[in-house]
Amino acid sequence: MINRVFLIVLDSCGIGGAADAKIFGDDNPDTLKTIAASKNFHTPNLSRLGLFNIDGINFCPREKNPQSSFARVVEASNGKDTTIGHWEIAGIISAQPLPTYPEGFPPEVVAELEKNFGRKILCNKPYSGTKVIHDYGQAHEVTGDLIVYTSADSVLQIAAHEKIVPVDELYNFCRTARKIMQGVHGVGRIIARPFIGEFPNYERTPRRHDFSLKPPAETILDALNKKNLATIGVGKIHDIFAGQGVNRSLDVNVDNSDGMNKTLRLMNENFRGLCFVNLVDFDMKFGHRRDVDGYAQAMTDFDAQLGEFLGVMREDDLLMITADHGCDPAAKGTDHTRENVPLIVYGSKVRAGVNLGTLQSFADIAATIAEIFSVELDTPGKSFLGCIRK
Repeated sequence: MINRVFLIVLDSCGIGGAADAKIFGDDNPDTLKTIAASKNFHTPNLSRLGLFNIDGINFCPREKNPQSSFARVVEASNGKDTTIGHWEIAGIISAQPLPTYPEGFPPEVVAELEKNFGRKILCNKPYSGTKVIHDYGQAHEVTGDLIVYTSADSVLQIAAHEKIVPVDELYNFCRTARKIMQGVHGVGRIIARPFIGEFPNYERTPRRHDFSLKPPAETILDALNKKNLATIGVGKIHDIFAGQGVNRSLDVNVDNSDGMNKTLRLMNENFRGLCFVNLVDFDMKFGHRRDVDGYAQAMTDFDAQLGEFLGVMREDDLLMITADHGCDPAAKGTDHTRENVPLIVYGSKVRAGVNLGTLQSFADIAATIAEIFSVELDTPGKSFLGCIRK
């Protein structure tokens, strides 16, 4: 019997452009290929599990005897962002993309926000998060106006200096924005971006917080929760699902290593259910900032901790490693990239060396977890448990 499933999302680790990548403005992206060419890339544990045996990966040596079952997975949803990607992993396929604002938010939205904030808005453009506080931080300090900006993602971000707007107050502004940004303007996330320091050396703090749109349907988290099974979120999971279906959450306030350390500590606990982990640094610190070597080093660091994780897995554990979209650090701009993602499934109850080929939806992951725990989930995903179980 499988009692614990650990689902680790390497945020943005795509493995090559999806068939429809050009429709999403992407020209042959390949996040994994880009970082694998870096001198900082060294992933022996992912290699022995079978990462480089996945269909379409031809730039690293294949393992003769891969220890996991593995697949290339296609995103069926109409998007390439964190929210839609995780929703699909959890069983929901989104036909409509979440709204984005390449020209900034429309006047009627800005007016509604300002009326409810009781403060004016600065910026209102797509912007780099570090550059926006450099360019607007001084005006914010003088006026108290809030820095509101977006990106290529479906987000509304509010930046404020902690000495001008205390963090709890900033969170309340975000909660207000979340109530306003619904329906046609239902962005995936409202993000609080507190910062500190003096111009020109402002610094963003770890007290970022996401206020997400609620999933439009039940997810694997809800299905497990209904049966009183554990649903533990590590990192951004609670935020991504607006807390829905997550009965325990462990925040990650430092980096990916902190996230893995918290996951490793969970290995000592007895529970039956799902531990859902998001490692955001790959995307936030390296993909968007187009830092190839930094991304490669982060993957190397993860691989070392993965080795530790594999060494303490129990007989009744199952590990899944996947991603939610791409963010090729060699691509133009700073946007996510529309890519297929990897899937590695490992454990003593899993057959080694099974190539599942190309799965047609991330939702197959949720369907498989539902079958493992014998819970009902209304999802278009198809379980692959029968193909991999010993």
